Amino acid sequence: QVQLVESGGGLVQPGGSLRLSCAASGSFFSINTMGWYRQAPGKQRELVAAITRDFSTTYADSVKGRFTISRDNAKNTVYLQMNSLKPEDTAVYYCNADIDETRYTRRNYWGQGTQVTVSS
Repeated sequence: QVQLVESGGGLVQPGGSLRLSCAASGSFFSINTMGWYRQAPGKQRELVAAITRDFSTTYADSVKGRFTISRDNAKNTVYLQMNSLKPEDTAVYYCNADIDETRYTRRNYWGQGTQVTVSS
C-alpha cells in the first residue's frame, strides 16, 4: 500500500522560513508528478507548486520567488522550501503524487496534511 508522509510544518514568524518534506513509501513502479497544495480555513484547496519526474516546475503566482519545490527521485521524496513567509501562507499543506502502482496502473495519492502557521 502506498503512503505519502509529510513533515516539517509548524509555527513561524512573518519573514521566516520552513521546509516541508513528503516521502512516498510502499510498493510501486514509479512516481510521476509530485506537488504541494494548501487549504486555508474557509477556502478551497489550491495548488502551490508541482514538479515532474524530469524536474519541470510550476508555481502559484502568490508564491513565485519565495517558494522552491524540489525532489529526490532516489528517495521518492518531494520538498517545499518556503522563504519570506507571510500570514496569508497559513494553511494546511498537502502533498500529492501521481504514482504508477504497476507499469499499467496510475493512481493519485494525497498525504495527511501538515499545518503551517505564520504569525507573530
